[in-house]
Parts: sequence; C-alpha cells; structure tokens
Amino acid sequence: MTTLPRSTPEAQGVSSSGIAAFLAHCQSAGLELHSVMLLRHGRVIAESWWHPYTPAKPHMLFSLSKSFTATAVGLAVGEGRLSLDDKVISFFPESTPETISENLAAMRVHDLLTMSTGHAVEPMSGLRSETNNWVKSFLAAAVPHAPGTHFLYNSLATYMLSAILHKLTGERLLSYLTPRLFVPLGIESPTWEQCPLGMDVGGWGLSVRTEDIAKFGQLYLSDGLWNGVRLLPEGWVRNATRKHISNGDDPASDWAQGYGFQFWRCQHGAYRGDGAFGQYCVVFPEQNAVLAITSGVKNMQEVLNQVWKHILPAFGARRELHRPTGAGHVFSSAYSFPANDQGLKSLRLESTESQLTLTLDDHTLSGGFGMWLLGETSFRQWHGKPHETSGAAAWSEDRTTLTLRLCSVETPFIAEVLCTFEGESVTFQYSLNASFGPTEFAPLVGARAQVASKATSRESAPPQSE
Repeated sequence: MTTLPRSTPEAQGVSSSGIAAFLAHCQSAGLELHSVMLLRHGRVIAESWWHPYTPAKPHMLFSLSKSFTATAVGLAVGEGRLSLDDKVISFFPESTPETISENLAAMRVHDLLTMSTGHAVEPMSGLRSETNNWVKSFLAAAVPHAPGTHFLYNSLATYMLSAILHKLTGERLLSYLTPRLFVPLGIESPTWEQCPLGMDVGGWGLSVRTEDIAKFGQLYLSDGLWNGVRLLPEGWVRNATRKHISNGDDPASDWAQGYGFQFWRCQHGAYRGDGAFGQYCVVFPEQNAVLAITSGVKNMQEVLNQVWKHILPAFGARRELHRPTGAGHVFSSAYSFPANDQGLKSLRLESTESQLTLTLDDHTLSGGFGMWLLGETSFRQWHGKPHETSGAAAWSEDRTTLTLRLCSVETPFIAEVLCTFEGESVTFQYSLNASFGPTEFAPLVGARAQVASKATSRESAPPQSE
C-alpha cells in the first residue's frame, strides 16, 4: 500500500498542543472516534486509531461514498462520455413511467449531483422491500418542484449517478474508478455495496482505509493533481466544491453552508464529504490541510465544532483583509443606466441571507454575507480571460446601501462596489485599489426596470428601513 509522507506538526507550522486539545475534548465530550489523520502540505502530521480499529482495516464510509461517486462523474465528463446538462431520462428509456411529468423530463445530471432533483420526499423510503429495480422506482417518484430549485438530501439521486455510469461504461462504478482513481492513489482493495441488479449503490456502501480518505482529500486539495499528474479534469475540483445550491441559513450549522457536487460547504472556508455516524473528509484550502476521521458518533456537528475550536487555530492565526460587515437581506431588482462613458447598460441584484449576485450587463460579481465567497467574473478581464474572485458583501442597517468588496485573488486588484438606493433608483459606484489607469469611476444612476412578474413579495420591492 502506498503511504503518504510523514512529518511533525511543528515542522509544518501546526501546534501539536492544538491537536492534543482536539483529541482530549472529543474524548471528554463522549465523541467516539475510531481514527484521525491530519495532513498539512501533503504530509501526515498526526494520526491515531482507537483499538480495536487499526490503520490496515477498511471502514464503512456511508455517505462519504457520494463524493467518490461525484468524482467518477467528473472523470466521465472529462472523457466526453456525458454532460452535466444531459437529461436523466435519456439514459433509461426502458424504465421511464408511462406519463413523464415536465419536471422529470427536465431533470439533469447536474440536479442529481446537487441534490436538487425536485423531489419533496426522498424516494428511498421502502425501496428495498418494494422493488429490485431502483432506477424505475426513482423515475416513478413524484417530482413536484422544478429541478435545480429545491434542495433535498437524496441518496437515491447519487445511486442514479452510479446507474448512469454503469449504463455508459458497462462496468461497475468500482471497476471504472479503479484504474482512474484507486490505483494512482494507492488505494488497495476497496469494496462497494451493490443493488439487487448488481450496480454499485453510489450514495453509500464504499469501504476504504483512513489513509485512503486522506489521500482522496489531498487529491482535491491539489486541484486534481497527484504527484504532478492530472487525475481529475481541470476545473472539476473548483466546480464540484463550490456552493451550487442553498441548503439552509443557520450560520452555526455545517449542514447549512451550501452544497456542491456531493460535497458540503463548511464554515471557515472549508468543504467536506461526510457519512453517517461521523465519517469525514474535511479539506481546508486556506490552510493547505486535510482531516480524515472515522467514528461512531450521534452528534456529527459537535465533532466539527471541536475541529473549528482546536484544529483550526492550531494552523496559526489567519490574517484577513478588511471585509465589509453586515447582515444579508432578501432582495431582487434590476436597473438600467443611461448612456455613459463606462459602457454599462444594466445592473441586476439578487441578494439572499447568505449571498449577493450582482450582474453588470453579462458580467457576474458575487460575494458572501459574513464570509468571503469564491467566484469568477469576466468583468474587467485580466489578459482577456475570466478571473477567480473572492467577494464579501454587506447591507447597511437601514438597507439603503449595499457594499461589495471583490478580490481578484490571483492579481493585486481589489474592487469596491457601492450601491445606494433611493426610491426607484440606484447610484452605482465602482473603484479599484490600484490600476495603470483610473481607480475611481464616475457614479452611475440607474432607473429601476420594469419587473416581468407580478410578484408582490418583499423580494421584488426596493429595500426599506425598519
């Protein structure tokens, strides 16, 4: 078995006392950990197993399996076998119901990945006792919501991804991943539970060792590169681990920070795959670290709370640029500008409690409320290409001004956007911290555009102070 290189915590800039405090507090809180492995800079700096669990024994991953299934989809997309916009029913014409609803017809591979299939109830209920054909059962379930609009954790959606890959490749998911992922990472003898028809279940059922989990996390941390060789398609990691759909608005819950392609967004800029009873693969991009845990716990959030409390500070204090502070606010509106020297014609604002999306003509700028949010924009391109951004936004207390600070994280440039609302108009101001040209641009006053729908909710009304 290929093993990861080892180092000491301090040699990699991590406080061993913080790691010890994490282990001690988990024990005192009654959290039954089975194994822990912490990596920084690609090196194992801490590892522990609780007897009779051992490094050589595989462990059931439960829903952490989903992240591996999504990875297989990424590989298949990279090979040109399918597209994320492919319709789910297109793969199973023999299993579709007699009447295909509009929402079922619209469901895409992308919707399976983001748990936004449109179901109101997970179609897993009673599945094993009802039928051996899980694909047919999934397609027969009611889809009351438009796909892509409603988050519902849905293990059978992940099974459908496995079934699609099985259909396309003619082999088990496990077999497909072996030469492409498991062998390159040195993951030996993985096993995967199968459905009654012989397909790997995808949403659960994978068993590997703790170090294998850590390797998987390191692959994602390294943007899909392993020992300098690209295993995952370029851009897949970033797309798979960013927030695609909202799954709640509790700032203290790591199950409400947004969902990607079978990955959960976490607090503190991290993301993870996880499984029932405390199987974790936590990736810390800002700290260049990975944490793999197997366990048998009831309170999965408490394990993560201990990670944020003890492990995160062990990496050292994180210095942060000035970030606008202020709560989010649900708001949606569009404005048009008169002819101007900047060539801007329109402004569209979509604000939720957690995220701002600001669209200038066809260019999108995004920011998080209370956090930096990764994104990409083609506005004021550098070298003619879209650039990666990290943005933070804030509403004023009276909700008459909206601030967005947008860092182009691979350049020196930081943009400040200020929107001031008055009646049916907005004053838009834009500035840069540095530039070979001007850094301040003349304010633009835009008139509120006609709203197409007749919605009367607060979301379509101008901000009002309360």
